Amino acid sequence: MIEEKIVNGINVTKLYSTIDTIKERPGLAKFQFRATNKWVNSMHNRAKVKDFYGAGKEDDTRTEPYVFDADEPQVLLGEDQGANPVEYVLVALSACLTTSLVAHAAVKGIQLDEVESRLEGDLDVRGFLGISNSVRRGYEKIRVTFKIKSNATREQLLELIDVAQKRSPVFDITHNTTPITVTLET
Repeated sequence: MIEEKIVNGINVTKLYSTIDTIKERPGLAKFQFRATNKWVNSMHNRAKVKDFYGAGKEDDTRTEPYVFDADEPQVLLGEDQGANPVEYVLVALSACLTTSLVAHAAVKGIQLDEVESRLEGDLDVRGFLGISNSVRRGYEKIRVTFKIKSNATREQLLELIDVAQKRSPVFDITHNTTPITVTLET
């Protein structure tokens, strides 16, 4: 019997097994994640995620959807019933960088005691409001700061942060252009 290696709560043995399986069967690497959204009122809308396709099949193991309320703060004419969409981008980026960092630390056998991050995004709403076509509608700059407690060296931690950026899907999405198709269903 193979003894499973667990580091930072991650089963590294299963992780390597998954990697080996995907190397043998690359089609298993294709995933399709999905979200739905419905307007509630004013600036408030509600997104849900439940099912997805991955590892060669539809995944229907989630009995209930995850629900995300989005709104705008009152200063932007919302009712503040949830984080606004650009805040969700920061949340997604922080979660993906952290997941990537922790997984790679586990693979390298680096024990982590705590991982925290702070994200700040600078946005000029003149672009969104249509006041200026020369002002970008999205973030002009995002800053990520990690605070990590570990017995690892500073160099090892910096390497983990670097690898997290290189492997994080959300970092890639926010750092590079992703083709998006928008249609109207009648």
